[in-house]
Amino acid sequence: MTLADLGPLAQLTAGRLTRRLTQMLLGLVAYGVSLAMMVAGGIGLAPWDVLHSGFVEHVPMTLGQAVVLFSFVVLLAWIPLREKPGVATVANAVVVGLSADAALAVLPTPDALAWRVALMVGGVVLCGLATALYIGAQLGRGPRDGLMTGLHRRTGISLRAVRTAIEVSVVLIGLVLGGVAGVGTVIYALAIGPLAQWMLPWFLVDLAPRR
Repeated sequence: MTLADLGPLAQLTAGRLTRRLTQMLLGLVAYGVSLAMMVAGGIGLAPWDVLHSGFVEHVPMTLGQAVVLFSFVVLLAWIPLREKPGVATVANAVVVGLSADAALAVLPTPDALAWRVALMVGGVVLCGLATALYIGAQLGRGPRDGLMTGLHRRTGISLRAVRTAIEVSVVLIGLVLGGVAGVGTVIYALAIGPLAQWMLPWFLVDLAPRR
């Protein structure tokens, strides 16, 4: 099985839609919860969330609302890149932020280092699982993933180099704004790709025609 490159209509008519929509939503909710776990751990956030956490230091907005806002800002960059949006593109922009705020409302913020490390590691692992779930549903890419793949296609620069450049940039901007970076940021950057790649075959929905 392979990831398909489908437009929005083709995504919806490719079959197994109920399973794929359910899997996508589970993945996006889990993504938001993983973000909240890393915030509660307080040992560093994912690169984009360093930017989000710095931004909310200066505006009357929750972290989840910042995630939603920046998702739609990033989508504007898809226009010149000519990326194909999908169901998951819009759902990602909204559901991740809402679920992050909901999880932050109920998650404790422990003082003990062991619990903080557990929340951070658990958040990274859950984010890898969430990524595999929503991408495996084959309903399109999220705004930030599409920015990466779009720049790769338009510039010819490797995906790894494009992703590194984007994530270094948003971390630096986030730090200037007062965002939260740390050991967890480094662990996330190193682990999330391998984790998602390892887990993706478990959840990749086969869209091949059935005989």
